[in-house]
Order: sequence, then C-alpha cells, then structure tokens
Amino acid sequence: MRTALVYHEDMTAARLLWEDPECEIECPERLTTAMGLLQQRGLEQRCLRLTAREASEAELGLVHSPEYVDLLRRTQSLGTAELQALSGQYDAVYFHPSTFHCARLAAGAALQLVDAVLTGAVHNGLALVRPPGHHSQRAAANGFCVFNNVAIAAKHAQQKHGLQRCVAAGGARPDGRVEQSRLLRDPLPSFFLSWAGLLAGRGRPCPTVSPALSVPRILIVDWDVHHGQGIQYIFEDDPSVLYFSWHRYEHGRFWPYLPESDAVAVGQGPGRGFTVNLPWNQVGMGDADYMAAFLHVLLPLAFEFDPELVLIAAGFDSAIGDPEGQMQATPECFAHLTQLLQVLARGRVCAMLEGGYNLESLSESVCMTVQALLGDPTPPLSRPMVPHHSALESIQSVRAAQAPHWTSLQQQDSAPILSPSTHSPEGRPSPLLSGGPEFKVAAAQATAALSALLAQLHLRPTPPVRTAVALTALDTALVLPPDVLHQEGSAPKEEVQAWARLHEALAKDEAGSALGKVLYLLDRILDGQLSSGIAATPAPAAAAILDVAIRCSLSRGAQRLLCVAVGQLDRPSDLADDGRTLWLNIRGKEAVALSMFHVSMPRPGTTGGFLNFLLALVLPLAYGFQPDLVLLALGPAHGLRDPQAALLAALLRAPVGCRVLALVDEESTPQLVGVLAQVLHGEAPPSLGPFCMACPEEMQALMHLRRQLEPQWKMLQVAAPA
Repeated sequence: MRTALVYHEDMTAARLLWEDPECEIECPERLTTAMGLLQQRGLEQRCLRLTAREASEAELGLVHSPEYVDLLRRTQSLGTAELQALSGQYDAVYFHPSTFHCARLAAGAALQLVDAVLTGAVHNGLALVRPPGHHSQRAAANGFCVFNNVAIAAKHAQQKHGLQRCVAAGGARPDGRVEQSRLLRDPLPSFFLSWAGLLAGRGRPCPTVSPALSVPRILIVDWDVHHGQGIQYIFEDDPSVLYFSWHRYEHGRFWPYLPESDAVAVGQGPGRGFTVNLPWNQVGMGDADYMAAFLHVLLPLAFEFDPELVLIAAGFDSAIGDPEGQMQATPECFAHLTQLLQVLARGRVCAMLEGGYNLESLSESVCMTVQALLGDPTPPLSRPMVPHHSALESIQSVRAAQAPHWTSLQQQDSAPILSPSTHSPEGRPSPLLSGGPEFKVAAAQATAALSALLAQLHLRPTPPVRTAVALTALDTALVLPPDVLHQEGSAPKEEVQAWARLHEALAKDEAGSALGKVLYLLDRILDGQLSSGIAATPAPAAAAILDVAIRCSLSRGAQRLLCVAVGQLDRPSDLADDGRTLWLNIRGKEAVALSMFHVSMPRPGTTGGFLNFLLALVLPLAYGFQPDLVLLALGPAHGLRDPQAALLAALLRAPVGCRVLALVDEESTPQLVGVLAQVLHGEAPPSLGPFCMACPEEMQALMHLRRQLEPQWKMLQVAAPA
C-alpha cells in the first residue's frame, strides 16, 4: 500500500480529571472523531493500518533527559491531587495516570511511521496521535505536549537510517560559506557535486571529500498555529534539520510569548539559516496566505536544502473554525500543502498530529491530508487568492532574515526586515489569552464560519481511473505504473473530422488519429471519468492539436483553462483574451507579458533558474487563476529534461485538482512518457540533480515579468505594498 495510518485506541485513555478551561480542549474525542470520519469516508481502509507501539525509554532519550522520563513514569501511580499539583508546575499541561503510556504510544507511532517510510514499506503516512509533542522540551512538558514526537522521530531517522555518503573536511553552507568538520548531507554521492557546482559558481574552492557516515537531511514543516519552540530548541544548532514554522504571533502577544518565535530567530552557530519562523501578526489568515508562504518561503528553501525525509508537525488549530487560531484556512488547503510537500524527498512524507481543537475542522482537515497522501485529486481552493497585507509583511520579513543564508533568496529582490517595534499594533493582548467571554464569542464565530464553509463544499468524486496514456503506437520500452491505463479509445470519427477541418495540418491520417485520442481523453477528464491523461502529438500537427484542445475544453464547460506550452508552440491568434484562458509559453529567451493572460518566458538553463520560475511565477499564477483544467503541451524542441518535465507536471497537479492533460511530442522518449505517467498518478518526481544557481539573465527575466504582472496577480507578491 501507498500510505500508512498509525493509531492505537489506548491513546484516548488520558483525559483531564479536574476543571481547567485552558486544558479541557485537549480531549480524547480529538482522535475518535478524526478516526471515525476516516472510516466513514473509506480512507482508513485504503491505508496500511499499523498499531502504534510504545517508544522505549532509550528512544525517548534521543531527545529527553533520563530524569524527565523517570518523572513521567512515576505519574502512573499518582493520585488526582498529586497529578494536578505536578501539572501546575508546567505551562498548559495536565497529567493522568495513563499519560506516560499514551505519550510513549504517540512517540512510538511516529517512529513506526518513519521506519515504514524509510524502509520502503510505504511511500508516506500519518500518525494519528495524542498527546501532541512540538512544545515539549528536553526536560519539560509544555502546551499539552509530553514527549516531542516529531523531534524523536527525526533523531531516530538520523541514527537508524543514516547512509554511507560523502563528507567534507570543510562543509558548505547554503550561503556558500565553508565551516570545518561539517557534513555534506546527501543520499547520493551526486549531492557533493551539487554543492561543488554551487561553490564553483561562487568562485569558491570545493571541499575535500572522503567517505563517511552522515546523517540524513530532514525537513520539518510545522503548520500548527502555535510556535513549536520545543522542536526549535532541539535542532536550532543542527544544520542537518531544516525547521519551518508558521504560527500566530501577534508581535509576541500570543502564546508562548517568545521573542525567538519571530522571523529574526534563524538558528544558532552552525544551524544559522536552518530555523525558519514565519510569524502571523494578525488572525484571519486563509488559503492564499498559507499558499503564499509555501511558494515564496518554504519551497525555495526546501528545494535548495534537498531533504531526504519530510516530517510534518500537523496541527490543525491553524484551520478555519478553531478558536485557538482564529484562522480562515479551509480543510482542503491542507490537501494542497501536503501534495506540494510530496514533490520533495522522493515523496517520503510523514505527518504526525499536533493540535486541532474544533472536532469538525480537525476531522475534515485530517481527511484532506490523508486523501492527498493517498494521491487523490485535491479539491479546488474556491476562495479569492489574495494574501492579506499582514501576511505579506511577515513573508517579507522572513525572506529578508533568511536571505543571507540561502542562494535561492539572495538572487531575488528582498525588502528590509520590518521592525516589530515600529509595526506592532497597539492595544490589549489577544482576547484568547484573557480567559474571558471573548474566547467564547470567538469560538462561536469560528464554528459558524466552518459550518457555512462545509455546507458549500462540494467535493468532486474521485474518478474511477486516475491516469490514462493514449499513444498512436505503443513503444515496448515504455514502462507504466500498474494502475495507469493504456487507453485504446478514440473520439467518434465524425467529431474528429469536424474539428480537423479547422487546420490543414490535421488532414493527414496520423494527425487525425492523434487528435481522436486527445479528444477522447479530454472528454473523459471533463466528465469526471478520468483524472489526468497523456497523449502523443506528431510535431507537424502539435500546434493545431493544442488549438483544438483549447477550443474543445472551453466549448465543453471548462470555465478557466491554464495552458502551459513549452517549445515551438505559438498562442492561437484568435484566442480571446477574456480571462477564461491563461496562456504561459516557455520557449526561447523572450520575457514578455502581452496581457495578464498571455505570458511568455524563457526556458531556464539552470536548476536554480528553473525552480525560481516554477515557484515564483508559474505556480503563483496558477493558484491566482484557479483553473479547472490544465493543458501541458511539450511541443517540438521543448528542451526540458525528463526530471524537469516531471516536476512541472507534478506541481501543476495541485492547483487544478489533478485535472491535467499532457500533450507530448511523439518524438519524445518513452522514458519521458513513463515519468509523466508516474507523477500524474501521484508519485514523486525524480531529482533535478545537482543544484546550480540561476544565471543573472534568468533572474532579470523573472523579475521583469513579476514586476509587470504583480498588480494583476496578487499571489506573485512577496512584500507588502508600501
């Protein structure tokens, strides 16, 4: 199976034994309700179900002190009064006689999931656990958290699953500086070449290489609404772990009230640049804000870091309806975030539940995350994709704070860090912290907003066939994933002939045959029988077939069509510039936006340039446009290497709910068709290979286009307007 689900009903045993309004929201129903909805929707049955085991005390000792573990062990024999007294010594924590057992199961579930993913038993998975963990520290419980499940899993992955790699006597940082005795952390020897190329591009000498045992590079993404200071403290000087957290901060006026939760906290010593804090200084952040944070902060750094494993501290108190966070992100947004993370680390993604206290919002968000892990189409994001001004201020600050440490940010325009002292709004602390009636008002408002959202949420049913390939001639060298269908069908002859009359290039039998298969796939995608498809097009008829595909899509009900044309493919001259079609052409060296719906960009020749164009231009435009169908045309002389084409297709799946039709030049290799079939089917794309910084010409073209388009496409913004 593709996805593991790790759970144990014993984790519901611990509950609050006395009155405490602050702690009562962390309740067993958080797990039972989420598991119940997973079962109701048939998602649990599609996963490999693993029963959580207890973490050993040695495994807990990877992060926590022996004295702290011993203290927790002794809580099993304490009475209620003693448990309450001990709980009072910590911030927002309660203990129960079953807490030690539950917390060991939660940590053990995280370990089981990491082992299953890193041994190849599954591709990814979710550990549905409580108590949560990201606030707990080496010798202290904190914020409902007992053992730091994600941190223990990361340490375990490094110790148990380290591989033989290259190590440098002087290791390279992301910013190109060299430090002594620093490991170059990569699953393959080629990773050294990537850093060597980067250093060579900066005119710096390459480190000396010798074989050694190195720890894996791990990306931790903490999307809980509270700052996971426990994870940060544990890894703040560790350059093998990149920790990203967004969190409600309100200029330090929201729990846990820490200055080290701000954007300027970037890590310590050799770990500088590997702690990334994105503080939300206002409530109400929604889908556009979360997506902007991923596209303009997290993903550029993640691709440069090149992790071998992604761990998600999956707190859903950052979703709509949760009174703790007071945010507006929809449950389906978490499906998009999860799908975007799956293009990293060869798809090895492990999510561990953290917070989430509105049971309906929590359960819906958990289901959306599992659906994305299973490779199901992501529901569309229906709300306007316009980031808040405050969100752009936060993104601006974190990019500026991180730019000295990351090449991917240094090459782009970066505004100065905004000073909290001058931008912090005056007024009283957050109403949630007062414990007064405003908390109940916020909770009621959040619940009402969630109910209204879910009433409007109409999920597309999962198509019976996820991916199909239609080729005029089946190459024996073509290897398709087992569940990908080789489609033999064609549109009716009369329909093909009618469309073929539009172009002389379609008069030949070969072109007509290819057109029939394209129309057949397109019809099945639009009527919900197929999620995505791949069709071959003969070079002389490629532009004509693309034109017919555009016309046919619009005539059959597509409201917004995103067409990404790579290579020698011109935009149809009579295509209306009416907002129904967004045309992105990747070819040559031109960089011009003839309108907000007609954009031509150069094809980058470097890895860094290609990633910059995808993350800083193509994906923001796609999410801002919110298409219901993508036509990806790889025409004659498209020039993309297989991994580049695969990454482009994989990233375009997310904003369109996986409804992608790829038209591939028939002269392309069967390997290209095979890798496109894999990523459209939901598998991770192959590595782009050695990282190489973008050349100045590529960055000039990118920034030119962004400046032209930012006034119309708000998802391109990376800083708050002055």
